[in-house]
Amino acid sequence: MMRAHLTEIIVFTFLFLLVSAMGFVAARWRAPRDMAHLDEWGLGGRNFGGWITWFLVGGDLYTAYTFVAVPALVFGAGAMGFFAVPYTIVIYPLVFLVLCRLWSVSHRHGYVTPADFVRNRFDSPILALLVAITGILATMPYIALQLVGIEAVLKTMGVTGESTIARHLPIIIAFAILAAYTYQSGLRAPALIAFVKDSLIYIVILVAIIYLPYKLGGWGDIFNAADAKFKASPAPGDGILLNANNQLQYITLAFGSALALFLYPHSITGVLASRNRDVIKRNMSALPAYSLLLGLIALLGYMAIAAGVKPLPGATQGSVDGNTVVPLLFDQQFPDWFAGVAYAAIGIGALVPAAIMSIAAANLFTRNIYKEYLKRDATPAQEANVSKITSLVVKVGAVACIVFLDPQFSIDLQLIGGVIILQTLPAVALGLYTRWFHRTALIAGWAAGMAMGMWMLYQIANPATGKKHFAGSAFPLSEFGFDTKKTIYVGIVAVLVNLAVAALLTLVLRVAKVSGGVDHTTPDDYFADEGDPRVVPGAERDADSAREPVA
Repeated sequence: MMRAHLTEIIVFTFLFLLVSAMGFVAARWRAPRDMAHLDEWGLGGRNFGGWITWFLVGGDLYTAYTFVAVPALVFGAGAMGFFAVPYTIVIYPLVFLVLCRLWSVSHRHGYVTPADFVRNRFDSPILALLVAITGILATMPYIALQLVGIEAVLKTMGVTGESTIARHLPIIIAFAILAAYTYQSGLRAPALIAFVKDSLIYIVILVAIIYLPYKLGGWGDIFNAADAKFKASPAPGDGILLNANNQLQYITLAFGSALALFLYPHSITGVLASRNRDVIKRNMSALPAYSLLLGLIALLGYMAIAAGVKPLPGATQGSVDGNTVVPLLFDQQFPDWFAGVAYAAIGIGALVPAAIMSIAAANLFTRNIYKEYLKRDATPAQEANVSKITSLVVKVGAVACIVFLDPQFSIDLQLIGGVIILQTLPAVALGLYTRWFHRTALIAGWAAGMAMGMWMLYQIANPATGKKHFAGSAFPLSEFGFDTKKTIYVGIVAVLVNLAVAALLTLVLRVAKVSGGVDHTTPDDYFADEGDPRVVPGAERDADSAREPVA
């Protein structure tokens, strides 16, 4: 089978090795002052301009998940798969001003992670620790999602074997290369590679969106084929239109995903690497261009139906691997050399976000666990070294997710991560505008939201795949006693519980006059810009002994 895909393998390997070489060269790109410092290794010197930030953040948010999982969901579930389009449209107005405030306060105080901000805003290392742990837990399945994308491509080319080790060996090799150049070059590696990644994806999708409808008989035939498939299904779902029972799920899933997107540590890392506030403003205005591309990518799911694509067998008996739908579509409809380019676009589309995610998770561990609890007097060089090592550990954990969880639809992993990261919304996003919430109440709200979210996710089964737990994020309202077949996104329910508990407990603690700690930020901090005076990082903590007790 490998011989039949020889041209695809050669093209894929060449482009994969090319961007890997760029990853190693990136250590010398833009003349870093000192790579033994988190500002340089983990944030690219905090000096990325408009174009670099656009490619970096775009490459960070529109990933192998976009190219593989979204069309796979459209192929298998129909209209519900398009939820990713509205959520990437509504998110940018929501975060336009929020991210500017986060950049400013982080620039003024030298914050590297959102947990750094929470620690000093609410005077609570425990709350910061919870935010850090939540970010790491939410990021792990997201990295795994990227590795699934690479594995789907390798599987389509026949590069994987039958045994567990043979099946996952290529992904382990790809991870090792990624780990090596991320360790050396830090955030500069994915920033440089993002130029190639996004260019390839734009070329591949624009060619596909013009050529495939022509070859398959036009858009009318494509939608008719998709409609016929869903109507003939023994378990009819949405089809090409949402049914009444799934409309609430669609709305809450899109809105909840939008709220979660820029709470992820990797999204914030890309923003904090920007040079100034204007860079962020321009990017929040220009990034919706990627949403147009996302809508076109989602349509590949319907094209695969019209082309008669049959997904490859899954890991379990009788199952299918929906993630192979798009790779098979390109394999069957395009010349081998172009299919190889498409495969490389997917593979590189996984490398860029996986690198940023591992860096973001490593920064969280270093700044908010290692420095806070293990070595308070750690030097910048020690911080950078610990972060490098932790980024390797995070990648190992992501590979373990793929090897042991073996998901039928990789999108489930990301949806679970979204439910988790949403629980940091009150402390991080709302904390940028108000300190009304009490630190102890925020901790209690986080615990309540996490407990509710995990309980709901555990109850969700999927008879079609045989998964009894954690098989999605659509929770039936009938479980709450409602006489309806409608479902709702778990993340929305969990974060509403979080906010309700935090608000009620805050009122109680305010009435009881329980200390809320000291706010180490000032109103001016949230409007600071490039060139403004900076607070010496860590100076806020020198007076710990003189503080009020921390929650």
